[in-house]
Amino acid sequence: MGFKVEQVLHMVRGAGETSYATNSRLQEKAIYRTKPILANAIEEVYKELVPEHMVIVDLGCSSGPNTFIVVSQVLNIIVELRRMMEMKKPLEVQFFLNDLPGNDFNYVFQSLHKFKKKVEEETKGELLVPYYVVGVPGSFYGRLFPRASVHFFHSSYSLMWLSQVPKELENEQGVPLNKGNIYWTETTPQVEKAYREQYQKDFLTFLRSRYTELNIGGGMVLTFLGRRKRTPGHGDLCHLYGLLAEALNSMVLEGILLEEKVDTFNLPLYGPFLEDVKSMIHHEGLFNLDRVEIFESSWDPFDDDSQDHSFNFALPNYTKSAKNVADCIRAVLEPLIVHQFGDVILDDLFTRYTHNVSKHLIKEKANHTILVFALKKCI
Repeated sequence: MGFKVEQVLHMVRGAGETSYATNSRLQEKAIYRTKPILANAIEEVYKELVPEHMVIVDLGCSSGPNTFIVVSQVLNIIVELRRMMEMKKPLEVQFFLNDLPGNDFNYVFQSLHKFKKKVEEETKGELLVPYYVVGVPGSFYGRLFPRASVHFFHSSYSLMWLSQVPKELENEQGVPLNKGNIYWTETTPQVEKAYREQYQKDFLTFLRSRYTELNIGGGMVLTFLGRRKRTPGHGDLCHLYGLLAEALNSMVLEGILLEEKVDTFNLPLYGPFLEDVKSMIHHEGLFNLDRVEIFESSWDPFDDDSQDHSFNFALPNYTKSAKNVADCIRAVLEPLIVHQFGDVILDDLFTRYTHNVSKHLIKEKANHTILVFALKKCI
């Protein structure tokens, strides 16, 4: 794929039926699930530094209702903490919302007035912590802020994205090595190796950039998709995107798409193995690993039960559940697909994908694996 990821990657804009704003409940659930970890990390940073001006950055903020959930959570955490500590010292909070340049920042800031009004109503106009919100377009695989200027970084559902598709997915003659696939599979160890090495480069760049930007005593909470084992489980990303590759290949067989187009389409993301991430953090030595958690979340954003319901046909409408999954994936991948194949195929492609996901869910329930890391800057 001959493009720069940061120029093409963004969630589907606006608030329409296929938009990210309408189809981001999966990400919303993770934000609420990790709130206790966020609260504990914010508390530690605040108690240690007791700043008069606190800078909080949300990396990969995207757009839609989820964008301001973290802002609201942090404000509530700080207000409650200051109340418990009986703090009289003034505090102002600066929020920086970061994402790639193609992100729908217009939607974000059109929503800001509504958010502020809601905060005023909930606090009856007595919010004790003034706050300010600013957008910061740019890739977090590099520097975004001045040295030692940030107290806390938060990122949710973003760090599985890569800065680029691995270059090693084609040989010296330019022949694609991942034919028929759009992500690595269990049968393509060479492809997995290329993805893993690209992820390692990106993640280390991320850690070094954030270390430089964080104040002494600063911290981070990072939440992203990954996997429990080195080999993929039933719900891991290679299966989720394998079903999308099947849909694309069926369109090749019917002459709707060129085989070459599919063979050269590889997704710029990677769900890392938990232990690999921990090893990179420890080896780099820039951060103390305060807390690690791992949890499961159903592929279906509207399925809130993480238990396995395989073959329990008294339960769900699998077609509806599959449609929920497909809508979620479309809201994330549509811009990449349009860039490679055009927009004419979208409805047909995701109808086929829904069918594939439905067949998969009938056989077994599938969950995402979500990794959570709370880090503290080493002195």
